[in-house]
Amino acid sequence: MIVTRRDLEDSLERVRAQAGDSRAGIHGPGSAVWQLQRDAVIFLGGGRAVLLQLAHPFVAYAIDHHSKTRADVAGRFQRTFANVFAMSFGDLDDAFSAARRVHNIHTRITGTIPVDAGAFPAGTPYHANDADSLLWVHATLIHTAVHVRELVLGPIAAPVKEQYYRDSFQFARLFGIPESIMPPTWAAFDRYVAETIASSTLTVTEPARAMSRFLFGDGGTGRRGRLGRWLELMTSGLLPEKLRRQYGLTWSLGDRAGFTASIAALAPAWRLLPARMRLLPAYVDAERRLAGRSPSAFARWMEARLFSLAALATAPR
Repeated sequence: MIVTRRDLEDSLERVRAQAGDSRAGIHGPGSAVWQLQRDAVIFLGGGRAVLLQLAHPFVAYAIDHHSKTRADVAGRFQRTFANVFAMSFGDLDDAFSAARRVHNIHTRITGTIPVDAGAFPAGTPYHANDADSLLWVHATLIHTAVHVRELVLGPIAAPVKEQYYRDSFQFARLFGIPESIMPPTWAAFDRYVAETIASSTLTVTEPARAMSRFLFGDGGTGRRGRLGRWLELMTSGLLPEKLRRQYGLTWSLGDRAGFTASIAALAPAWRLLPARMRLLPAYVDAERRLAGRSPSAFARWMEARLFSLAALATAPR
């Protein structure tokens, strides 16, 4: 099923009907989404989410054929998260504007897969507004946020996790994803993610492998900076074994030890940081907006630092 503009507008009306104060956007301060996604530690899972997405041939070939990501990895990262933050933490007008902007871009992204790729034979058409592949991209963000938070900050209570997943339906509606294809519960969603990973739907193609190298700062030179090497290590540890192998990522005893040591050091250090350095700038500004205050200059500075780190990690050596 291809999500049309009419489908999207119908979906946005459902978002509006379920939203409360339009200034709070699609979720608001009482939502599990704001509680679980406000912490900048979720950026640790950025590589995992991206590589899970690229493992779907529709996504990999759509980006390969229609995007300049390889020439501007950090720029694409920044633009993607600008839209995600507008949807999650912006007011309702910001969320709807971002949703329509993304949909319009996706409308132009169509083509065919040129070679056999897992479940998809050569010649299979792809479309960026395909509902099933949109659901997969949505799933990578939601699942990765929970995975990383639990790894670094400890277990999330089952009722909170369930509410978080139900809250995420509002985010899915911003892409026009029909509720009929959404797994109804967190347990069903978790099974969907595991079954999709195990299936031939996810098959790492050559464009996906090439883009993964650019993600870690290897622009074809075979050399990476220290931050890029660390990001690769953390992403390798967060990925399921099947995809780690298909991407050609290493996972030696030394890698395992380095990953474990990094998590062990990060968890207590993160808790010691002051809130204004741990919380996402978009969340800070959302809270200030609801309190009638202007955006935070410090939050803008922190956002610039986060994106500078992304640029440093992905810069080829």
